[in-house]
Amino acid sequence: MKHAYLHPRDELALTLDRIYRFKMTTTSGGNLSILDENGDIWITPARLDKGSLKPEEIVHVKKDGTVTGPYKPSSEYPFHKAIYACRPDIRAVVHAHPVSLVAFSCAKKTPDARITPLVHGLCKQVAFAKYGIPGSEDLGRKLAAHFAKGSDSVILESHGVCCGGATLHEAYTRFETIQWAAQSEVMAAQLGKPKYLTDAQLAFAASHLPKLASFKRGAMTIREKELRCKMCAFVERGYRQGLFSAATGALSVRLDAGSFLTTPHGFDRISVNPEDFVLVRNGKQEAGKEATHAAPAHAAVLAAHADVGAVITACPPNCLAFSALRRAIDTRTLPECYIFLREVGLIPFEKSISDYDMIARQLSMRHPAAVLENNGIMVVGEDVLSAFDKMEVLECSAGTLRQCLPLGGCTPMGKKVIDDIIHAFNLPK
Repeated sequence: MKHAYLHPRDELALTLDRIYRFKMTTTSGGNLSILDENGDIWITPARLDKGSLKPEEIVHVKKDGTVTGPYKPSSEYPFHKAIYACRPDIRAVVHAHPVSLVAFSCAKKTPDARITPLVHGLCKQVAFAKYGIPGSEDLGRKLAAHFAKGSDSVILESHGVCCGGATLHEAYTRFETIQWAAQSEVMAAQLGKPKYLTDAQLAFAASHLPKLASFKRGAMTIREKELRCKMCAFVERGYRQGLFSAATGALSVRLDAGSFLTTPHGFDRISVNPEDFVLVRNGKQEAGKEATHAAPAHAAVLAAHADVGAVITACPPNCLAFSALRRAIDTRTLPECYIFLREVGLIPFEKSISDYDMIARQLSMRHPAAVLENNGIMVVGEDVLSAFDKMEVLECSAGTLRQCLPLGGCTPMGKKVIDDIIHAFNLPK
């Protein structure tokens, strides 16, 4: 779906439904707005059920302050107005109360955007605004002061988060991304001490963004059409299951010996269409499209292993916690985890974005999963279902290890149990 074609009423209602549906606010919490080209503000109404908001219930506040519509604007209208006044480049604002960001707001801290290059690129420095009474001009001034200094994401003391963007979609993606990072940072802190990227590492990542040449593609085969539709279903499923976010999650599926289909760069994982996927052939991407930045790594794995049919790079929250700890995930939690994943590798940060041959050596059907330091995980499978299943199992194992902590920690399956599993399922040693 192209959000630029939606009326502000429709886009606001659709986005708020998404925030509520994925449990990032409550029935009464949160408010969104759009500043249109006429200087008018479209904003969610005060005291209406966020779980069933309709486009016609969105409030229109004209540039002269006249309000049209059956309801009053959100009580937080003053801070929306203050942000627009100090930042002409911001045309949309998202405020809500997702649990992990509320935790940071109550602890008087901000999540560290240096957990991955992508989070840092979208959110950079997250600011912290001192407490102000909800709906007050004072809160508006405190928030606007941080936006005026260049922040696009601000934690409100004991009040959640506020994010701005050039579009509502950008503001929402920034909001969801910082919540995703905050959730993983909390999880990582339960397991140890998270490590964050240095200026040098961020600069290294920025200097190693892949640039693929393009080619003019020919006719599409039935098999390609089938794979495009299947990939759509799994990307949407990944988002629904909390394994992908709006901004994270890349899937590549082998089409033939020299080509594969992959997710596009910069797309929203909840609304990808079959035509959006990018055909990559012999190291080149089809003309008019941009492949995910993970495409060269995926290409190396597919080229090195004829039995690998699909590759996924993602940042599921529990796995991202281990990625931030720069620690491999122990799969000796359940027989299924060990059978599916065996020993999980660990790839250093710089290698994960530059040494594609090393990645191809690390990942195979014998060793189908690896943690990428400060960059999530990568899994492979003989097809898209197999790779997706392994990603789910890996996230399950990571979550199990974390939730064992209050119970005294995990006692992994011992050598005899592992040997029995290897024998019973005829696993290669």
